[in-house]
Amino acid sequence: MKSGESFMNYYIIKETLEKCNEKIIKSCKEKYVVILNSEEWKNKKDSFGFGIDIEMETSEILATTADVNYDCLTGTFCIPNREDLSEELKFAFALDENGMVFIDDSGFVKKTINKILKSKRWKFPSLERFIYDFLDSIIKNDFRIMEIYEHELSMMEHSIMQDEQLNPNRINDMRGDIRDLRNHYEQLLDFGQIIEENENDFFEPENIRYFHLFLNRVERLKDISSSIRDYTVQIQDLYKSHLDIKQNHIMTMLTVITSIFMPLNLITGWFGMNFTNMFGLKNGYPFVVALCIIIIISCLYFFKKKKWL
Repeated sequence: MKSGESFMNYYIIKETLEKCNEKIIKSCKEKYVVILNSEEWKNKKDSFGFGIDIEMETSEILATTADVNYDCLTGTFCIPNREDLSEELKFAFALDENGMVFIDDSGFVKKTINKILKSKRWKFPSLERFIYDFLDSIIKNDFRIMEIYEHELSMMEHSIMQDEQLNPNRINDMRGDIRDLRNHYEQLLDFGQIIEENENDFFEPENIRYFHLFLNRVERLKDISSSIRDYTVQIQDLYKSHLDIKQNHIMTMLTVITSIFMPLNLITGWFGMNFTNMFGLKNGYPFVVALCIIIIISCLYFFKKKKWL
């Protein structure tokens, strides 16, 4: 999405999100949700009455955070794109007891809210329930992502044990992806704890359970990501151990070959000297051949007995 593209959308929270306009959200009693881009926020921020001058530059967002102010709760989201974890989706928000405003130049919030609009109907509509569904949509598919990573690591382990070709760079890439997701979950935990504290009493006490439920899901994802990250370390150690075993086997074979040919080199060097009175110089060839064969068989028997072969 191009920066500055309009995402201006107004919704009121009923049994589902209902599209409306600016006049309706200012006159109705229902909680509202608004999506603006950065430029639209600069022009309209005073109309929401948050009580402080909030500057939201999505390009400067570095983490998922929440800040408690006197009249509002503000914060930012920095979310790894699940389709490409090297890319981050960034947007900001401000909320009070009346509703929530998103400041987004990426289009992610609009897509997420459209999914909520199509799939959710609430028996007891509330701002807290909307926030829970929005946060839940961010991590909705992450359990499946973890399963895919775990399955891929299991296949890697099988490949190593079967002495099949393996790309070690993939292990490093997976560890980096899991690390990014784990950091994201830690930030979501901090974020969820701040809104669960409800310091400004913006949320109904009976609805705080939604945030507790979200925190439990994120905590499980964090634990799973830690476990998978440890699994990547184990796979890498296994791969290195397997390489060391192969290298040791190669070195053993080279040592065996060298040990066999050293006495043979000694014999050929000895009988290669041009002395007139050397023993076996004229008719000792069969003896030398027999000696070499005996040496080779003796060495092979010795190495086999020592289990070097």
